Amino acid sequence: MNFVQDGPMIQVTNLSKTFTLHNQGAAEIAVMEGADLSVAAAECVALVGVSGAGKSTLMRMIYGNYLAASGTITVGGLDVTQAAPREILSLRRVTLGYVSQFLRVVPRVPTLDVVAEPLLTLGVDVTEARDRAKAMLDRVNLPERLWGLSPTTFSGGEQQRVNVARGFIHAYPALLLDEPTASLDGANREVVLSLIEEAKARGAAIVGIFHDEEARDRVCDRQIDVSAFARRRAA
Repeated sequence: MNFVQDGPMIQVTNLSKTFTLHNQGAAEIAVMEGADLSVAAAECVALVGVSGAGKSTLMRMIYGNYLAASGTITVGGLDVTQAAPREILSLRRVTLGYVSQFLRVVPRVPTLDVVAEPLLTLGVDVTEARDRAKAMLDRVNLPERLWGLSPTTFSGGEQQRVNVARGFIHAYPALLLDEPTASLDGANREVVLSLIEEAKARGAAIVGIFHDEEARDRVCDRQIDVSAFARRRAA
């Protein structure tokens, strides 16, 4: 699947974010101000900066988990900062994929169904969705004996591979990658980097956090230092 987008697929303009500390008299902390980011189809942009600069915060705002104080975030033509919840859910189903460092799934759901779920929500036939999930799990080298088990009991590296399989099972036009090679050995790291390269080749716009410098240099076209947008001042 190739995706064509007029203009940037992901566009962040003059974005700011504050957190309210309800346990400290509702004090407001400005953590980001004036953030700008543009990602075209077939481009991978790395977010870099010191710890606490706001890399994860920016990713969560793009995904719609955090509300912005001001500015715009446009993904595939939808302004995430103004979108209704149903529009955010639709965006995540069809357009914007996310590979997290952390596994967040319903307990007791088999790994095969965890990976197949994004396809099922798109209306893909159950048999086809599971067949594609099997192929993806095989590609990320997760042993077949684990496919019927809940991934909540897996090791960190195994859970990471489930996250990767789930995140790449659908050809999302845009992808957010939060340390996608963390906890992986060399062979599985290579699988993930190949998946990223294939996503770029089909036209996906990608934003990622990569502490693995070699991986970042290989798959990313450029870097944005989020430290330039960081603010630490009480209101």
